[in-house]
Amino acid sequence: MDHLVFVIEFKVGEATFSRHAMDQVWDYALDLKNFHEPSHAVDLVPLLVATDAKTSNADYVPPQHDGVYAPVPIGAGGLQRAIQTYLEQTRGPSVDGLAWAAGRYSPTPTIIEAARALYQKHSVAEISRSDAGATNLLVTSQYVAQVIADAQSRKQKAICLLTGVPGAGKTLVGLDVATRNMDPAGDLYSVFLSGNGPLVAILREALARDHVAREAAAGRRLAKGQARREVEAFIQNVHHFRDEGLSNPAAPVEHVTIFDEAQRAWNRDQTASFMKRKRGRSDFDVSEPEFLISCMDRHGDWAVIICLIGGGQEINTGEGGISEWIHALRSRFPHWLVHVSPRLGDAEYGSGEALHLLDEHTSVTYDEALHLNVSMRSYRAERVSDWVKQVLDLELEEASGTLSSLIGRYPVALTRDVSLAKRWLKARARGSERYGLMVSSQAQRLRPHAIDVRAPVDPVHWFLDSKDDVRSSYYLEDAATEFHVQGLEVDWAAIVWDADYRYTKRGWEHWSFVGDRWQRIKKPERQLYQKNAYRVLLTRARQGMVLVVPNGDVEDPTRDPTFYDETYAYLRSLGIPELD
Repeated sequence: MDHLVFVIEFKVGEATFSRHAMDQVWDYALDLKNFHEPSHAVDLVPLLVATDAKTSNADYVPPQHDGVYAPVPIGAGGLQRAIQTYLEQTRGPSVDGLAWAAGRYSPTPTIIEAARALYQKHSVAEISRSDAGATNLLVTSQYVAQVIADAQSRKQKAICLLTGVPGAGKTLVGLDVATRNMDPAGDLYSVFLSGNGPLVAILREALARDHVAREAAAGRRLAKGQARREVEAFIQNVHHFRDEGLSNPAAPVEHVTIFDEAQRAWNRDQTASFMKRKRGRSDFDVSEPEFLISCMDRHGDWAVIICLIGGGQEINTGEGGISEWIHALRSRFPHWLVHVSPRLGDAEYGSGEALHLLDEHTSVTYDEALHLNVSMRSYRAERVSDWVKQVLDLELEEASGTLSSLIGRYPVALTRDVSLAKRWLKARARGSERYGLMVSSQAQRLRPHAIDVRAPVDPVHWFLDSKDDVRSSYYLEDAATEFHVQGLEVDWAAIVWDADYRYTKRGWEHWSFVGDRWQRIKKPERQLYQKNAYRVLLTRARQGMVLVVPNGDVEDPTRDPTFYDETYAYLRSLGIPELD
């Protein structure tokens, strides 16, 4: 209307303005601002109309930096006055209503939002952006679909090794395949597998809750237990799939399996140890990838495995990296066709010399379509993952340059005060934008700041519950670790840095708190896991983050200020703005 866009939400029969309703109309306005191209250049005023409310508060309040106003609560008969007030108080170019309505809408959903949409039979093209990142995503999905179609028609077995930067949409590609082929009676029946327990639990619960809510909106009753059982059929923990393969020698019912975070599959030693201790199988002597491929190889006609591979994402003991998959293919499954991302040889994917083993494999195809190179998580600044890599690799000049190019759109801040960081999060977040505290699982000396990594955190409640639930991330009482958040995201994050990962003039030092003191981590693989833990934490926020490096305490030898000061100085030297 003239030079403003009014986003109006009516609550018929309501006499109050609930926080949920205020957040809802704010979310609509923010969604337009972020993802609707014509709305990038106009101011948006969200109006909440409660038809039975007796009062209104239509006094003019200036917008925030991006031109989105705070929600305006309006009672019966106050709509016209509110619109007139905001038009009179502002100036700007007129909005062409037809052109605005016809503008391109290019959303960037969270993985939870994307899973909900895909479960409702939306396509990747419908729920992702239309820029280069989303184009890459669509090309990758089409390539994988073609591999599946060819394997089925030609009675072949094929595996895709698909890589991507953090947040590029690897999991989204996998969920797209799984949700398009959920019918157990169908020839293309697929299952999405992940060893990431929190991710599986969160996605299952989110889809079950959404299914129940949609049925209720349609006037039908669906028990949450039934909804959960339906979801569990196509999103499974990889260990459940493995155990089923152990107990049943027949081929799986699925012809297509998607392994999320495939680089985290266990090596032979870890798998054999687990089988002996937990399953009573002392004769088990193969890696997890080798056994999983052998299960799919039981099919007499065709099968497809899709491995989704993140760079620098191994964070736990016994995670063998992608080299375990390559060794298994070369030694036992030479008849499988292999489709490989050309980027698999990059250092962060850890394939090492194993990749050269494929040089003599029967059929290997390298295709750029199998690499997702643009982060879609940080839609405000796609180079966040590049910046994090530079920070952790101590590439000071490059990190400073990258930061200067992204910080105008993606705020990054630095402080020594946890309370100040919490206030920063709350001030930045609007509507239902999710924010939370994150720490390394080795951060054991943050207890004086009321952060205890040993206290149990339920990731389902942390990620899915509302501002009214004390267990949710919004309360800023429970800090999630890399194990809780890998593969997921929030809008705004505060990462609290402990003395486990310290910057010194000699480079990063790796420490673990044992008993009553810090001890050096000397094993290279454990050092890598720790570096990757911080990589995971630093790439979780979609819109911005604040880094907290505490001051330490001269009276506490486990929190000596020297453990923290150099890390803070290093981060500050990169040009990260400090909070007052």
